[in-house]
Amino acid sequence: MRIQPRQQLLESWRAVARSSFQKGTWVWEGRRQRNSISDAEQLLCLMGPATEVSTFKLDLPNETAEDVEHSLEAIGDSVEIPQVLMRVIHEYLTTYIDEEGRPTYGGGSYFTAAESGEPTEMQRALDVVDSFAISIRLSLAVIGFAKVFRRVLTRPNLRDEVRTIEKLASQRLTGAMIGLMRSFTVNVLDPESQEGLNLLQMINQARQPKNRIRLEFQAIVEEIRAGLRDVTFGLGEIPDLDNDNKVFECGWSWGITKGAPQVDTNEAGIHQPHGYALAAPYAYFTAVALDCMQHLFSERTRLLGLLDEEQQRLSRALQIRYDLTLSYWSKIARFGDSRWPLENVPWMTVDGSQSDYLSLLVSSMVVLDMTVNKVSNESDPVRIGQVLEELAERARITRRPISADDPAIALHLPGFPFQLDGSEEVDGPMLSWELADFSTQLLKQTLRVAALLNRVDLRNEMTNLIDEVWEHVTRRRIEQGPAAGLWDQPSAIYPSLPPSDEAASWYYSERVINCLVAAATLIDSPPLRSPALVAQATDLLTEADHIYDQELLRISADSGPSMRDALKSAGATLRRAHDVIRTRPGTAAALAAQVLVDLDRLSAARRDASGMR
Repeated sequence: MRIQPRQQLLESWRAVARSSFQKGTWVWEGRRQRNSISDAEQLLCLMGPATEVSTFKLDLPNETAEDVEHSLEAIGDSVEIPQVLMRVIHEYLTTYIDEEGRPTYGGGSYFTAAESGEPTEMQRALDVVDSFAISIRLSLAVIGFAKVFRRVLTRPNLRDEVRTIEKLASQRLTGAMIGLMRSFTVNVLDPESQEGLNLLQMINQARQPKNRIRLEFQAIVEEIRAGLRDVTFGLGEIPDLDNDNKVFECGWSWGITKGAPQVDTNEAGIHQPHGYALAAPYAYFTAVALDCMQHLFSERTRLLGLLDEEQQRLSRALQIRYDLTLSYWSKIARFGDSRWPLENVPWMTVDGSQSDYLSLLVSSMVVLDMTVNKVSNESDPVRIGQVLEELAERARITRRPISADDPAIALHLPGFPFQLDGSEEVDGPMLSWELADFSTQLLKQTLRVAALLNRVDLRNEMTNLIDEVWEHVTRRRIEQGPAAGLWDQPSAIYPSLPPSDEAASWYYSERVINCLVAAATLIDSPPLRSPALVAQATDLLTEADHIYDQELLRISADSGPSMRDALKSAGATLRRAHDVIRTRPGTAAALAAQVLVDLDRLSAARRDASGMR
């Protein structure tokens, strides 16, 4: 791949440090006014790689890599950098709390009015799933970072400060988990209603009779329906779910749903406000919630013991929702025996909305299901890869726009908007949420699909797409001003768009850096094993072993030390080739070829010494 994540991450960190730390002070605001999501995105530009890529760790100053330290020199040296980060994180954690010190999760300036007017302050303070999700990611990163960093501190006051940060981050984590619990919903639909008809129409790619498609739907979701019947913790009773004649969908709404019950918890410092969100899943917030919960269930979280007893209880409850929702969307997207509904771009939701962005969101959930459940065949990831290729073309990422007013350009700016039903009940206009990260979402899913492919030719096709999307993303870098080297300037690719503010978009920049972390993970995985290459390496090793044994048999007692050393070296190289043939057949083939050349030289030297021709 042409991404080269290490070099790109170093450049991005240099730009983040230069933009965020000016004259000894952390500068929060980017392109939008401060809010709990944007500030967390800014912090995750540093904390994400520092806790997910081992060579970028900052919590052990003596082990900080030289080029990593150099990239953050605007903040300080290897000892000062983690201390500054801890102070800035403390500022974040004590900013987004109410008068009683309880964490808040408002969308703030990320809320916009759907039509006219401006959101009221009460509306801007509404809890939103995006804030819950990013708070889980940031809190887990902070708690793990603090646990490690605290071990190297010798001054008691510094250790106490770090413990305070751990406590605040843990409290924010608990609140975010409870918020996700109360935002989960199941929407039961009458199959004769317009919403029910839309759902059945979307999955009915084989043009089967309506009754038959409803019966097939019931069959594939039977276990999911049974599992949802037992989900009452933080959700309450679900009307009509027991009626098998009904269809349904499950996932996360945009915020705490209207009528969501309180979650019983031992954590006293958590506010559980009244909910206003429509009790129906949104594809975007469902995808965001599923993605963030991977961090709750990750190996890092388990090994470092990042969850306390109460959080483990909440995590188990969220795991049930996670498993059921992931299974539901994966089954719906791949419904039937012929063309998948997902392959019929664009995706249509039950309210009739259609967009390429919705297809991308549903693709992300299918890819996540394949990743989590270790898909055993490669045909399904290949089909998803083809959908992603089509979406890249339709979004004018790998194809040029048809015209200056090509409607596909709007996917990038202003983005894909959708209404937040229920928000108008809070003394103000209907709120809207805009998604303008199509290219980074596409890049992230393409990286994940590439990781699922074990055939060299198939992965090469995906890496070619990765390179094309990455080229698109790099061209959108800001080139001037304090945010130079960060993102986002879509007018650099689409001249018909107005130039964006020169301030950094932490919304887009964090997503790019998250993609670089995913690219680093992919590159760090073992290389693929081509069957043809394994066969070639095996043949070469067989011949090399045989000739080596012949040379050992023929060597005489009076052979010189140089010949004996050469044979000893050849034997060591052969043993190394045998050790790596299963994981690195190309290397084994090269080592075997090297031994064959060396043995041929020995044979020729022996013939010359004996006068044979």
